[in-house]
Amino acid sequence: MKHLFSIMLVSLMLLGLSCKEGNKKEEGPSQMERVLAIHDEVMPKMGELGKLVGQLKERAGTSESSEQYEMAIKDLQKANVAMMDWMKEFGDRFSSKEILDDEQLSEQKKLLLAEEEEKVKLLKDQITSSMARAKALLAQRD
Repeated sequence: MKHLFSIMLVSLMLLGLSCKEGNKKEEGPSQMERVLAIHDEVMPKMGELGKLVGQLKERAGTSESSEQYEMAIKDLQKANVAMMDWMKEFGDRFSSKEILDDEQLSEQKKLLLAEEEEKVKLLKDQITSSMARAKALLAQRD
């Protein structure tokens, strides 16, 4: 329950930042804004990811070659867990002021943010590729 509350809190903070109309700097988005933009791009896909799992489960139940469907389901589920884990860890590493107000970060926090940027890029690739494989598999006929 505590884990779910943390995820919901981080999601609300990230949503608040994505909806916030702040002063845009001429030099472009900050690193925090770039990280959150990747999150905001991928997060809406989580609903579609869940639907794909359901479609794959249905297809696996009626297919003679259910193993490939089961593998695709596991890939999607791993991507979902990776997203939830990333959001929790991100919320644990950064305060709401750092996330929502783009507060100045210490040198240590800048290093952590660089790590998080790489992680969220990999996460985006994981989600995108697992969804693409699932869609391709669903497009095939047994």
